[in-house]
Amino acid sequence: MGLSLEESIKSFVKAWESSELSELVSFISPDYQAREITGGEIVDFGYDKCIKGWEDGFQFVEDNQAQWDVRVIKITPIRDDEAIVTITASLLMNDEYFKGANLFYETFKKNTDREWKVVRSYIEAGLPVQYILDIVEKRS
Repeated sequence: MGLSLEESIKSFVKAWESSELSELVSFISPDYQAREITGGEIVDFGYDKCIKGWEDGFQFVEDNQAQWDVRVIKITPIRDDEAIVTITASLLMNDEYFKGANLFYETFKKNTDREWKVVRSYIEAGLPVQYILDIVEKRS
């Protein structure tokens, strides 16, 4: 039997924060689909581009000795076997936020092996960091 939704989210975030690509990829469904909005530009992509994006992001973190600030804002069940998880993510470099922040709506779905996988993402990228920090602060 797989992990609970909460345990899966915790493991997903831990893999993200530690830039553990193989662990993070284990949570991405092969059928994954996403939409990312950056500065009004819309990009749709699937599994392969997703994995390449994580590889590039984790390499950037390593090359620049940065660290992730990843926070789960809300978990919203939408079906018995599906939930939307709202996550904010920013990078810290030299104890300062780097460029913009991102807001993720990750749809986790329990597969036939009873494992929770990310099947869809909607991502607002490059947002002003202060807006994301305000979301986190209001939640506290």
